[in-house]
Amino acid sequence: MSSRTTRATRARILDAALRELGRDPDSSLRDIAEAAGVARRTLYTHFAGRAALVKGLAEDAVAAIRRAVADASAPASGADTDPASALARFVLTLWPVADCYRTLIGLARHDLGPDRVSELLAPARETVTGILAEGQRRGVFHSTVPPGPLSAAIEAHLLALLGSVNSGTWRDDGTGATTAALIAAGVDSGTAAATVHRLHGTTTP
Repeated sequence: MSSRTTRATRARILDAALRELGRDPDSSLRDIAEAAGVARRTLYTHFAGRAALVKGLAEDAVAAIRRAVADASAPASGADTDPASALARFVLTLWPVADCYRTLIGLARHDLGPDRVSELLAPARETVTGILAEGQRRGVFHSTVPPGPLSAAIEAHLLALLGSVNSGTWRDDGTGATTAALIAAGVDSGTAAATVHRLHGTTTP
């Protein structure tokens, strides 16, 4: 089997795993193999078991998060250089990635442990902390809470909102979550909504 075919098969298994586990977190490896259109022994050739499969999804998620962080951190011009716009642009860019992998957060906590979840989110957390620090320095964000803990609080808030999406109790294209993140950082609701409205649709998916 060529390396290209091997990579394609692995990617097909991971895509099926993301779909099936999103539908039912208790999906078996047999279910995932059937959804991927491969024999179960083929799945085991790529992944020794459920933990290895979830680890593979986590590695894909890390790569996707790093790409989104790079896109969101690309230099912007004009008004988009202010910290409120930077934070909004970042959350809007990350939301589709987080939405895609939202089921993985719960799976990773169970199968890989909380430290791995923290590792998954580290690139995004570090970027948000930097944006918050600059925003506090400029007086755009409140300074009641230091940048690090504030970043962790906003992260927890966004994960809770993702959980609501995952459970079907809320639907959002990222605008609601981004507005909430700006308000949590200390931006007044009117400015937050206007900033998100201006940037929505211009961010890189």
